[in-house]
Amino acid sequence: MSAFFHGTWTIAALELRQRVRSVAWYVLLGIFAVLLIIVTVLASAAFSTSPDRFRGAYSVVVYIVLLLAVLVTPALSGNAINGDRDAATLAPVQVTLVSTAQIVFGKFLAAWITGLAFVVVALPFLAITAIGGAVPPGTLVVSIVVLLIEIAVVAAFGVGLSGILNRPLFSVVATYLVVAALTVGTVIAFGLAGAAVRSEAVNSYRSYVYDSEGMPADPPVCGDWETSTYQSPRFDYVWWLLAANPFVILADATPIAFDEYGNPVDLFGQVSSGVRGAQIPPDLESSFDECAPWSQEDYPTAEEIYPRTAPSWFVGLGIQVVLAGGVLAWAWARTRTPARRLARGTRIA
Repeated sequence: MSAFFHGTWTIAALELRQRVRSVAWYVLLGIFAVLLIIVTVLASAAFSTSPDRFRGAYSVVVYIVLLLAVLVTPALSGNAINGDRDAATLAPVQVTLVSTAQIVFGKFLAAWITGLAFVVVALPFLAITAIGGAVPPGTLVVSIVVLLIEIAVVAAFGVGLSGILNRPLFSVVATYLVVAALTVGTVIAFGLAGAAVRSEAVNSYRSYVYDSEGMPADPPVCGDWETSTYQSPRFDYVWWLLAANPFVILADATPIAFDEYGNPVDLFGQVSSGVRGAQIPPDLESSFDECAPWSQEDYPTAEEIYPRTAPSWFVGLGIQVVLAGGVLAWAWARTRTPARRLARGTRIA
């Protein structure tokens, strides 16, 4: 087992040395640090009216780190294997004592560590907002752990697709498409599917009888009950489409807190409460009685909805891990030597 990890780390170290030598890599990290400064200031100002302003800013910073990591990691990992094949540097490594599994997992480890560099740059900003907002240890630990796992998932997709596809450009684009499907695609699918699946709702209403001048009769006279029907979208049937979204997983897994009015105090709670609220079925029978004494209708708060719904982060995370592991296994099968069959035009050495 130690020999396997030694060979894996050797491959990862070679990959990391190539990235460290690039000046563009340090420029990218510097730009990322500048963006975090701007985001931290703006997030603190956005939550300035809340007593938990720094806790809200902490959740925004974590989301920005995740966003930039999933945007940059595919470009850094999407050509890890087929890029070496095109440069004729993969075959010399394959004839050494290093196994195919060590090559694949070594490149995955290097891509993951490269993505973690963004987390390292963000640590001062995370520390400032976490300490200033008195973020509970549970929220701090869970959010960071899920962030690291999500970066690993994206890196696995990039390295895996680079071993499956022959052309580096195609594998990078395919990785971006996978990331887009998990982030934007799940939201679009949720919106379209929820609007397409509808149920008939009935609204009953009664009002006063008005004269030709629009004035109620004296004494007031109530009219007859009338009903109308309309189509209500059923997002409660398709909310599970959001389960594999990285941003939803991060929000749903992180423990959230509510203020005195039952509203979430940070971005984690807002996203999680929104997804949890989609699980509540709509009221298909409603009524309005103008003749009845007026009373203010009470709507459930996010704090009241939260216990009535089910968490989904572990299902979505499980789907991501299984898919990413399957892609890496497929890449190992396509990269192992001796190869029984190669696609036309594949470069060997």
